Amino acid sequence: MKRLGIAALTVAAGLALAGCEDVTNAVDQTNKAATKVSACAEALSLADLNPDPAKLKERAADKERRLRELAASVGEQDVAGALTGMADSYLQAQKENIQDAGKIADWTKRNIDRLDALRKVCA
Repeated sequence: MKRLGIAALTVAAGLALAGCEDVTNAVDQTNKAATKVSACAEALSLADLNPDPAKLKERAADKERRLRELAASVGEQDVAGALTGMADSYLQAQKENIQDAGKIADWTKRNIDRLDALRKVCA
């Protein structure tokens, strides 16, 4: 009878530990999802859809840096890739002389395409 009680306690402990593992996995998945949602929301708020040429270049370095930080913090490769693509767009804005309307329109189109890619992976 004593052995049966020990066996029952061992089984109960095993089930409890298995339950803890399930809870841990659920918490990990929730944390990853929260990180993804947070990164996506912040990245979308950083996007310039109607850029002011005078301010675009001065803000581009900060936006590029923050987008790369967000990409590094996200575990999903497709989201990280989309964030890096957006960061590359701001790197391009720093390097190019984006002053005339044609260049602004081209940059904005590329930025919108990258933003759409981000929206798709964040959905």
